[in-house]
Amino acid sequence: MNSPSVMPTLFVGHGSPMNALEDNAYTRRWREVAEALPRPEAILTVSAHWFHAGKTFYVGSAAAPETLYDFYGFPEALSQLKYPAPGATQRAKALRAQLQSQTDVPVLEDAERGLDHGIWSVLRFMYPQADVPVYQLSLPQQASLADHVQMAQQLKRLREDGVLVLGTGNVVHNLRTMQFGAEGFDWAKAFMTRCQQLINGHQWQAVAELLLNPDPTTRLAVPTPEHFLPLLYVLGAGDANDSISWFNEDYALGSIAMHGLQLGSANPS
Repeated sequence: MNSPSVMPTLFVGHGSPMNALEDNAYTRRWREVAEALPRPEAILTVSAHWFHAGKTFYVGSAAAPETLYDFYGFPEALSQLKYPAPGATQRAKALRAQLQSQTDVPVLEDAERGLDHGIWSVLRFMYPQADVPVYQLSLPQQASLADHVQMAQQLKRLREDGVLVLGTGNVVHNLRTMQFGAEGFDWAKAFMTRCQQLINGHQWQAVAELLLNPDPTTRLAVPTPEHFLPLLYVLGAGDANDSISWFNEDYALGSIAMHGLQLGSANPS
């Protein structure tokens, strides 16, 4: 799956919404990674911030998805930013049909859903012209881990059609323990290192299974699953022959891993 015609798949640690306002090491690296990729025909996103009640999966099919300001307590300047990317309505409809044909879990279309900050805060640096169509797959809270893994594996074929599968969240994400100015906590580094070892060893099912019967370190690193699940979609869309590369290997506020992962061609340093 490393031919030039097949898009890589990416996981981006998006961190704080404030990154959207900043020119920092993280945002510069997001831009550099995108510049090294083949230009996608469209971007299918899986974000920590479309995590909703129920078992139904939704595919966002809005023709012109609005910019969602799904946060509070941040500067007004954040709510002035716009990311007016076009939607990918026909691709979304095709994906919904494909996913529904492969599973008994309900999959519906959502023609109203906009782009949450987990998406646009990253894409505004990766594709600043907002000229690549964007659509999204949701994360239902009551879906089983097996359901998520099965859905993720269905995304692999999108890469052959020029679609960039982009997951955004944070592998380690514990807001209750964050400390301003802190380096990465030992437990955060231990969990992140464990994940990287499994991923580098192509033990991708074992990464998903970390959420089953979690040990104390996992409970600290992943107190809730929504920021971790997008990683599983990137791995599910991956192939055993993909190159594996990491970027932004750093920790924010002690307990947020900013690590990004690329599977496939164009190897970021």
